[in-house]
Amino acid sequence: MMLIEQTTVPMEALPLKRFKDHLRLGTGFADDDAQDLLLEALLRAAIGAIEGRTGKVLLVRSFTWTVMAWREAGRQSLPVAPVSAITELRVLDRLGAAQVIDPEAYLMVRDTHRPRLAASGMLLPQIPLGGRAEVDFEAGFGVDWAAVPADLAQAVFLLAAHYHEHRHEAALGDGAMPFGVMALLERWRTVRVLGGGAT
Repeated sequence: MMLIEQTTVPMEALPLKRFKDHLRLGTGFADDDAQDLLLEALLRAAIGAIEGRTGKVLLVRSFTWTVMAWREAGRQSLPVAPVSAITELRVLDRLGAAQVIDPEAYLMVRDTHRPRLAASGMLLPQIPLGGRAEVDFEAGFGVDWAAVPADLAQAVFLLAAHYHEHRHEAALGDGAMPFGVMALLERWRTVRVLGGGAT
């Protein structure tokens, strides 16, 4: 299984000014924007860490997910949520020849934690021996920061501020997230059983 992010979060979607306010950085100086690149990097790092911990995509991006076999013949949980659309499903043989699957043959089942690709009939398209399936989809709460749930948005600010506070330290102990961040993430975490195979 492999998940590739095809698009990135554009700079204008990042809450840079709100993060500056959160840090209570001084304003009105000639070099007000001097730290913008650092703050952008900290926000992106915090977003990545929180998305990795929760399996939730905060801002809309395009992804391609590759699998070698379906976990179930008629449905397959997608690796992140929330998913707004499956844009294409392809099946490739072991030589890489691709067949685009008719969208009428499958559908997307929306779910807060485990959206699914499901067959319209009984079975998903068969993946040939040595081949793979590629699923292109759009995921994320929205295109701008206002669409991100308040607790996840606050968790990003707290974690990015933590990174800012400790930016000169080479090591941070065991690398655990601050407790306040973990408390905010708790309701968004997906409980995984059977190696994440539950649907």
